Amino acid sequence: MPILTVRHVTTYRYRQPVSFGEHRMMLRPRAGHDQRLLKARIDITPEPSELWWVHDVFGNSVGVASFTARARELRFASRVILDHRPVEELDFRLEEHARSLPLSYSTEEMPDLARSIERHHPDPDRVVDRWARGFLSRNGPTGTLDLLAAMTHAVKRDFTYVPRALGGIQEPVRTLELGSGTCRDFALLMMEAVRSLGLAARFVSGYIFSPGHDAALREGRAHVGGGSTHAWVRVYLPGAGWVEFDPTNGIVGNRDLIRVAVARDPAQAVPLHGSWKGFPDDALGMDVSVTVTAEGEPSPAEPAERQHA
Repeated sequence: MPILTVRHVTTYRYRQPVSFGEHRMMLRPRAGHDQRLLKARIDITPEPSELWWVHDVFGNSVGVASFTARARELRFASRVILDHRPVEELDFRLEEHARSLPLSYSTEEMPDLARSIERHHPDPDRVVDRWARGFLSRNGPTGTLDLLAAMTHAVKRDFTYVPRALGGIQEPVRTLELGSGTCRDFALLMMEAVRSLGLAARFVSGYIFSPGHDAALREGRAHVGGGSTHAWVRVYLPGAGWVEFDPTNGIVGNRDLIRVAVARDPAQAVPLHGSWKGFPDDALGMDVSVTVTAEGEPSPAEPAERQHA
C-alpha cells in the first residue's frame, strides 16, 4: 500500500500591504478505510491571529484562519502524508437489485440521498438527459457499473481537457456544447448526468497521484490534472456504497485519487477561499503548486506554478 506525500502551496501576491479577512481551507484529506491520514501540517505566512478547525455539513475538515497583520504576500503551504489503499473496479459488491438500471434506493437511504439525486443545474432542452440516456442499452437491461464505466471512459475519450486560469464552473450544457473543459467541469457533467438517471452523486475535490510522473509525462501516460487540485465524482451504489469515478482520466475506483472534500455541489468544495481589503489593482495574482509523491520515489522538481482548474 503506497505511502503518499502531498505538498500544496498557494501564494497570493499584492502590490502593497493589504489586510486579510477570514480564509477557509479544505486541504486535509478525509480519513477512511481506503486512505489513512498519517501526518498533516500547514504553514501560513503571515501567521494568522487565530486558526481553528471545524467539520462542515458533509463531514469535511475545514480550517479557518483570521488575520490582524497586513502583508504583500499571503502563503498557505500544506504537507500531508497518508496511507492510500486502492479499491479496484472488480472489487465492488453490488446488491442484486442494484446490478442493472433502473435501480431504487431503500426507504432508509432515500432521506439522506434525496438532495444528491436532485438536479442542481439547468437543462431546459434536456441536452444532458439525452447524453446520459445514450449510454443505456437498447437490448435489455443496462448494467449499472457497465454504464458508469462507459460514461467515465467516454468523457476521457471524447472531450478535451483544457485548463482554465479563471476559477468557477462551466455549466454541463456548455461542456457538452464545447466538448472541452476542466476536471471540475467534467465531474459536474457526469454528476448531473447520472442524477438524470436517478442515481445519487456527489462532487469530490482532492489530488491525483501520477506514478513515475516524469517518465509518464514523457511517454504521454501521465494522469491529467497532476500539478494542481483535481476533481471527480462519487456515485452511491447499494452494496458498494460511494464509488469513485474520474471522467477526466477514465478511472473507475479510487486508484491514484486522494479524497479531500465531498459535497453536493462544486461551490461547497472550494479548496481555499477568503477575502482581502485594498485597492482593486493591488491584486497581482495567485500561484498554486501541487506535488504528490510516493514513499521512496524521488520528489520531482517543483512544477511551474499555476492556478487550479
